[in-house]
Amino acid sequence: MKNIVILISGRGSNMEAVVRALDAEGWPARIAAVISNKPEAGGLTFAQARGIPTAVVPSKSFATRAEFDAKLQETIDVFEPDLVVLAGFMRILTAPFVEHYAGRMLNIHPSLLPLFPGLHTHQQALDAGCVEHGATVHFVTAELDHGPAVLQARIPVLPGDTEATLATRLLVEEHKIYPRAVRLFVEDRLVVENGAVRIVEPGFDAISI
Repeated sequence: MKNIVILISGRGSNMEAVVRALDAEGWPARIAAVISNKPEAGGLTFAQARGIPTAVVPSKSFATRAEFDAKLQETIDVFEPDLVVLAGFMRILTAPFVEHYAGRMLNIHPSLLPLFPGLHTHQQALDAGCVEHGATVHFVTAELDHGPAVLQARIPVLPGDTEATLATRLLVEEHKIYPRAVRLFVEDRLVVENGAVRIVEPGFDAISI
């Protein structure tokens, strides 16, 4: 039974998708905690209604990113996580924090990485004249939005699309691939080799070389 800790900053819709999928599909895992850097985050209410432990580490209370990350790490580790899931967690994490969870922290980014790291990805896709857009679930590394990709979802860019319409349509796909990627991790089916992710078929041993 693996422990999953989910970090959010807002409504936590991807967190909800992971929680619902775990419950519906019966993964060998449990959501050990949902933690936010914002006390007003709407996702905390959802987690509490589900009986999931919650915690808040208010980022505004710390003078530096390093101080915040140290307290956040201390809070996370109380729950002995096998996996940390970033679900709309709007913080740039320090290298020591990322290294502490190396190989056991996932993020979802709303672009087809390596395209458009950072913010405003939907508008970046429109400005670049892309014919398709998407989202990427990836392992977190110290370089922002550059970790090994696990799964991607793709949607067409339609005539008349705006940043808002792209975001809305893409979120539907995010809610599909993020739970799928977390389940693959829980089932020990993700292996990182030479900077790339290999998905192990059921029934085979996930041995990394």
